This record gives sequence, C-alpha cells and structure tokens, in this order.
Amino acid sequence: MSGRVSKSIKNAEVNLIFYFLAIFLSFYSRKIFLDCLGPEFIGLSGTLSNILGYLNLAELGIASCISFHLYKPLQENNHEKLHELLSVFGYLYQCVGLIILTLGLLLSFFFPWIFGNTTLSLGIVYFAFYSVLGSSLIGYFINYRQILLSADQKNYIVAIYTQTAKLIKTILQIYLAYNYKNLYLWVFVEFLFSLLACVILNWKINKEYPWLHANKHKGKSLLKKYPGIITNTKQIFIHKIKDVILMRSDELFVFMFVSLKMVAYYGNYTLVVSRLGQVFSAMLDSINAGIGNLIAEGNKEKIMQVFWEMLTIRHFVAGFLCFSTLHFVEPLISVWLGEQYILDQTITALLAVYIYISSSRGVVDMYNHAHGLYADTWSAWTELAINITVTVIAGYLWGIIGILLGKIISTGIIIVLWKPYYLFKSGLHLKYTSYWTGAYRYYLVSTISILLGHYILRFIHINETENFILWLYYCIIGLVIYLSINITLILFFCKGSKDSILRLTNILKR
Repeated sequence: MSGRVSKSIKNAEVNLIFYFLAIFLSFYSRKIFLDCLGPEFIGLSGTLSNILGYLNLAELGIASCISFHLYKPLQENNHEKLHELLSVFGYLYQCVGLIILTLGLLLSFFFPWIFGNTTLSLGIVYFAFYSVLGSSLIGYFINYRQILLSADQKNYIVAIYTQTAKLIKTILQIYLAYNYKNLYLWVFVEFLFSLLACVILNWKINKEYPWLHANKHKGKSLLKKYPGIITNTKQIFIHKIKDVILMRSDELFVFMFVSLKMVAYYGNYTLVVSRLGQVFSAMLDSINAGIGNLIAEGNKEKIMQVFWEMLTIRHFVAGFLCFSTLHFVEPLISVWLGEQYILDQTITALLAVYIYISSSRGVVDMYNHAHGLYADTWSAWTELAINITVTVIAGYLWGIIGILLGKIISTGIIIVLWKPYYLFKSGLHLKYTSYWTGAYRYYLVSTISILLGHYILRFIHINETENFILWLYYCIIGLVIYLSINITLILFFCKGSKDSILRLTNILKR
C-alpha cells in the first residue's frame, strides 16, 4: 500500500476515534447547556461565531492557496522552498490577524443596536465576542504553521491535540454549567482551551519538523518571489466570500427573519446533521492532500480511476445522510430535547436536499483545488447573488424554509452543474458529457433508493419518539431497508462501484 494511502488511512482512523468520543458529549452537553444556560445564550454563541466567520473573510483564502503550493516541494523534500512558503504564509497571516482584530473592535461598537432586543446583558455579549475573537486570532498570530501538517497528510497530529483539548473543555464546561450556571465562566473556559491547544500543537510541530525555521519577518520580501500566490489568493477570496455566506449565514438569517431563540432550535437540527456527516468527513476528507499528491504525479489513468471511485463513495454517503435526515432527525430531537423543539417537516425535507448536494460535491471540489482551478470567479458572484436574492425574498416570506431554498437553488446551479464542467474542461481536459454519463446514475440511484425506502418504512409501526431504544430500533430497520436497496442499485448501475468496493475492502484489511 502506497504511503499516500497509508497516511490517508491514519488520518481517517484518528478522526474517527475522536468523532465517536465526541459525539456523545456533543448531544449530552447540548441538553445541559440549553437547560442550564438557556436557549438564548446558545443562540448568541452560534450568532457570534457566524459573525466571526464573516470577519474571517479577511483571510482571503491564503491557506488554500499556500497548501496548493506546498504539495510539490513536500513531494520533492525541498526544505528551502518550504521555509520560504511558510515564511510568506506567516507574514500574510499576521497582516490578516491585524485586519480581523481591527474589524472586530469596530463591529463591537454596534452591538447595543444589533443585540438590542435580547434579554442577555451587553456585558456577556461583549465578553463572549472578545473571547471568540481572541481564539480566532491565536491561529493567525501563533498557529499558522499547522498548515504544513495538513499538506503533508499528517492532519491526524492536529486532530489529536485539538480534539483532545475540545473533549476536556466540553467535560469541564458541562460540570461548570450544571453546578454554577455562570455564562462568563463557560466563555472563559472556551478561550483558555483554545490557547492551550495552540501552545501544545506548536510544540509538536517543532518536534515533527526540527528543520523548519519559518521567519514571518522575511515573508514580505519573499512574497515577490512567488507572485502566483497573490493571483491565486485573489481568485480564492471571491470563492471564500461565497462559501462563508452559504455556510455561516443560516443562523444570522434565522436571527434576522425569525428570532434569536429560533437560532438555537434550528441549531439543534444542524448539530445532529453535522455530527452525522462528520463521521464520514473524518474518513473522506482525510485524502484531500493525497489527491493533491496524486495530481502532482500526473498519472491520468490513475487520476480518473480514483475520481470515479471517490464519486461513488461520496454519493453513497450523500444518499445515506439524506435518508437519515428525512427519517431519523425529527424523532431524535423529540426524544432528546422534547417535542417543543420540533420544527416544520418541510424544513427537515429541504435540509435533507441541501445535505445531499453539499455531501456529494467533495470529489469535484478536491480535484479543482488540486489543479489550482479558481479562475471562475464569476461563478462565485453568481452563486452569491442567487443565494442572497432568494434568501432575502423567501426568508422574509417563509422564514427558515426560504433560507434553505436560497441555499439549494444557488448550489444546485453552480455546484451541481457548473463546477464539474469547469473541472473536466480546464483541469482533466475531458468531455463534459463523460462526467454526466456516469454522474446521472448516482442521482437517479439515490432518488429511487430514498423514495422506495420511505415507502417501505411507512409500513413499519414503531413508536420511535417514546425512548432512545425504540428510536435506535427504528433507525436500524430503516437503514437496513435503505442500504439494501441502495447498495444493490449502485453495484448494478454506477460507474466505479466495483473499484470503490475493492479499495474499501483493502482499507478494512489494512
């Protein structure tokens, strides 16, 4: 087994271990935090995090650009070039950190108007925001070198230290919330553990790369040596604006069009769905750097074989997540938090559709990144315009339903239709029809599997909202039905299915 595959497996193994350690804590802690700290504070926490996400637009996509430039010198073991690139990255991130700090301070002056309708005191609003802002700035001023670990397929090291800190932090926050119900103490612990994780991770980077002596003070002069970084960064920045609005805007729009309390209610659904998706992301996203390495090698036959293998797996996962969101999330919310937290079923259905689109897009995104394809900035502006237009109009009329419609329509046009065309034309240099000859089958198979599974499951009479045991029993029966249909159809109709099964079998044996 190649070193690239071995590293991908190790990344996946570590991510999975921490996922299963964290999932129980996430659901248990959510219940404790809602009961002890209140849904309005939890809504505030999510809203502030999303505000910070907009401030992080100042990052411009520098990390994505630098990681693309790191693949080749890592393959060639070119330490000198790695020193220079990390120095440039450190300098740019220092500038970005100063911009974010300035913007954050300026924005905070408007909090009395932004949060004028909340019952929470402005003191906790400011304390929470400055803590979240400080945690983010740590990454820009101190922790920038961890990008080398990710590009070198050693993201498991980042996961070990950061996820361990998160687990300990959550346990401590549960204890403090349950016993003291002090909002300031909860926020302080959040910031403290971000700082501790950063210090420990930097110590580990020094151990892992003792030869690395990046000097961000030399970054400004070295930047002239790499003009492509500025060009690519400008292109990535446009795409990053779009991504931040799509990924970070949900809770802000819910706050604008509905209420701060409903941010927490909607957040319960997105928490469940995101945790469900993370178990697969832990495995699938671990190969990102491996794809970059594969493209750098230039074996076109191998590149396309892996493409279809990964596309098969991605659509299998997307269908699984879509079906699970439709049938299992609502009864889980009822058992876990209570019926008062249940949202309209139309919201669940639209969330499931968006989950399918966002989960199945990963392969095309990885290949575009590995080829450095960011010049289609018009597509980002188009997606952004469609999203904002539909969200503002539909969100005003229908609330959360309209917000989800904005995401689905914009991503459907650009992500499903345009991005594969751009990859095949400008990156792989193949006919676009060759993509849809294989890809349409995945969409068709998933649709048939979900509809058939839904129809059959209607005849299964279980009171899945009574307790966790019956809910789990309902999930097992539902998944057996769905997976039996879906796997059978994939094997008979989908391109790359046999290769993907062979790869998964080898990985499991490993």
